[in-house]
Amino acid sequence: MGPGIITAAGDDNAIVVDCTGTTVTPAVVDTVALAGGRGRRSEYVATLTPGNTTDFLVVPDELAADVPSAVATLMTRPEQVRALVAAGRPVLWAGTDVPGRATAPEAGIPAASDLTGSPRVGVWIDRNDFLHQELTADGRYDETRGGRPHAYQGRFWIDGDRIDYLDDLGFWVYGEFQGDELHHAGYVMKLG
Repeated sequence: MGPGIITAAGDDNAIVVDCTGTTVTPAVVDTVALAGGRGRRSEYVATLTPGNTTDFLVVPDELAADVPSAVATLMTRPEQVRALVAAGRPVLWAGTDVPGRATAPEAGIPAASDLTGSPRVGVWIDRNDFLHQELTADGRYDETRGGRPHAYQGRFWIDGDRIDYLDDLGFWVYGEFQGDELHHAGYVMKLG
């Protein structure tokens, strides 16, 4: 921001967004904070803070009476968004994708991978022998908790060291593989 930005941007091949008549707002929003569930502003996440790589969007003032309406514009009228920046990089520019940007994965529930032979398939057991989580090659999991079989069942997907679960009851949770351990919902498990 500031005088001479266009000249400086031209020197560095930077993208310039004319933000006259617009509102700049965080693109990642803490819905708990929006609903009044945080006691102090310092507890809010996704604030625009100098020095942080951030996610933000630039929306015309008339479509951004508040943060929820600005975010709604992104979801319902992306052609009206002047810019969307994710992790400090332009993603959306004047309603169209920025050339050369990485393509986002398709929305929705992914297909299950065939995990035959994966070293992560098997029964994972926590240190206290309370939780047993079986991961099967067809992308399903079945948990025994405190001796109660089939306490939770559903599908899972592994992406690198992250594991995402979609329980048959309809909720999502995740975990992380750290070396030979699986960290999930406060539990640390190893293959049994």
